[in-house]
Amino acid sequence: MTWAVVLSTVVFSGWIAQGAEKVLDFRTDAVDRPPQGFQSMVAGLGGKGDWRVVLDDVPSLMPSISPISASANTNARPATRRPVVAQLARDKTDEHFPLLVYDEETFGDFSVTTRFKLVDGKEEQMAGLAFRLQDEKNFYYIRASALGNTFNFYKVVNGVRGPPTGNTIPIAKGVWHELFIECKGTRIRALLDGKEALPTLEDRTFSGGKLAFWTKSDSVSYFADTVITYKPRETLAQLLVRDAYKQFPKLLGLQIYAHTEQQTGPLRVVASLNATDVGQTAPQEAGDVISKQGYFYGKNSGSVMLTLPLRDNSGDKVAAVRLVMKSFPGQTEKNAVARAMPVVQGMEVRIQTWQDLIQ
Repeated sequence: MTWAVVLSTVVFSGWIAQGAEKVLDFRTDAVDRPPQGFQSMVAGLGGKGDWRVVLDDVPSLMPSISPISASANTNARPATRRPVVAQLARDKTDEHFPLLVYDEETFGDFSVTTRFKLVDGKEEQMAGLAFRLQDEKNFYYIRASALGNTFNFYKVVNGVRGPPTGNTIPIAKGVWHELFIECKGTRIRALLDGKEALPTLEDRTFSGGKLAFWTKSDSVSYFADTVITYKPRETLAQLLVRDAYKQFPKLLGLQIYAHTEQQTGPLRVVASLNATDVGQTAPQEAGDVISKQGYFYGKNSGSVMLTLPLRDNSGDKVAAVRLVMKSFPGQTEKNAVARAMPVVQGMEVRIQTWQDLIQ
């Protein structure tokens, strides 16, 4: 999968935000293989979907310069054959909802545009997007149905799907449609083929989560040209570092180390005064202060460095923090620890669990 991230000032639906943009396509993915950067999941019953990159004729995103062609629908524009992502399984189970989850980012406030095509299906012909997804039992989704000619919003909480909110709209099979979704705070809006297709919704159940392509039952559906504009979310670890530096501006360096997946694998830098450090493997002493007793202390001619454990509200060591401070005449290990403890304690009172720290 080819994807790009750019920082930009974006304007949509009357509000402006300094944010980032992800453009997802599948030009570098192998045809007939799952795309990189995604995870296949299933909500409800049945097996996981069969998600693969395939080639299809997709109309150009750019309108024609001809007034006649420009006024026609998207599918009248010149098409090129290029990779798209497809759900190809034909599991006819009624409560079967394949999800292809974009795994590389979590979104709070965002807008997303994607194109979809309903290709086949005897029981269902549906496609849509799941968003603010926590897991396969908790998420929102908006989907279009060609067989039912409906366009609906749903909320799934603890595996229970709520009643639909939507409209009856003719939705053609075999042509490309455009779906736009915008979430800002508790507000949710959706457009289908450039037209308002749902009433503006208000819901506060999920404030952020993953984004996923969604289908139902034996629907064969294609997706292409996905663009996500979003306000980057700050993790608690990043907030802790930023707030600590505001309170203790004489700190020369500050990093938090933690596991990023189920508290396994290598420890990594999850927050730092230097943003380019994030994602790097943590030094050995970080693992030592978490797994063993004590702390790590170092000193050179102009500074001292301490690596100490960070504990959650149960007292469990869930991370490590390294502080670099300017030394002074008479600096000792004991008073270096005394200087560092207010920083560490200020962080710990805000850490409920390991998950809160990195999500």
